[in-house]
Amino acid sequence: MPKQLSDLYADLCARAQEPAPDGAHALYIAGRRCGWATHAACDALRDAPRVTCDDTSLRIGQDLMPGAELNAVLENVAELLRRANCLRGWRDELLDVMDGDEPLGVIERAAVRPLGLLTKAVHLNAWTPEGRLWVARRALSKSTDPGMWDTLVGGLASSREDLELALVRECGEEAGLDAPDLARRTPLRTILRIHRRLPEGYQVEDVLTSTCVLAADARPANRDGEVMQIDTVEVATVIRQIAEGEFTLEAALVIVEDIMQRQAAGQI
Repeated sequence: MPKQLSDLYADLCARAQEPAPDGAHALYIAGRRCGWATHAACDALRDAPRVTCDDTSLRIGQDLMPGAELNAVLENVAELLRRANCLRGWRDELLDVMDGDEPLGVIERAAVRPLGLLTKAVHLNAWTPEGRLWVARRALSKSTDPGMWDTLVGGLASSREDLELALVRECGEEAGLDAPDLARRTPLRTILRIHRRLPEGYQVEDVLTSTCVLAADARPANRDGEVMQIDTVEVATVIRQIAEGEFTLEAALVIVEDIMQRQAAGQI
């Protein structure tokens, strides 16, 4: 089992590190290197105000400082991408545009992949006291990985949102778990940064996870409509399902890494 898991985890990590899409341009916002813009995004923004594009780069708000004016430019950028059919849906949710650990501005969530902007995803990997794993199946209406199995809770942190609070929020929305239910969870920790090609662009995402053994009488239940099934599974079953591609890549990484940690600690 340890060798099987380490090989599986190595394969998952390799799948999580892909080069930027063909034709992608280096993205600069307020003069800072921030991401990778798809060829389609560059075409959509080529004549936009406060945007310049050449053969290798896309520059947005080059002469601006972080603030209201830059945010207005980013809002217009997202709308132009929407009109050009570069986005998958529209979330009416703002995410931070980051330069390392420094936020430069905010942009509509649906625009982050076409621009290859960094996001931060928080996950809860939850266990029963008997050692079964809580898992959730994504709704068929999800724009990404519909119908696939996932960690019990997983979602993106919103603009200026504390990551620990983001996880508590997601736990409430996706699993009906509130802060008292999570008293035994571990602090969030970063597993890795994903670089993955997607149909709409490029996923650059820090994957953070917290582990929790839920109470024996816990009955997670979805509240936001983004999950169509919640269940518990044996460790051997979830490993087989991951190997067969039934889980999202992010969930697979979180779950396998957690199982390896628990094995090393003698908890499995």
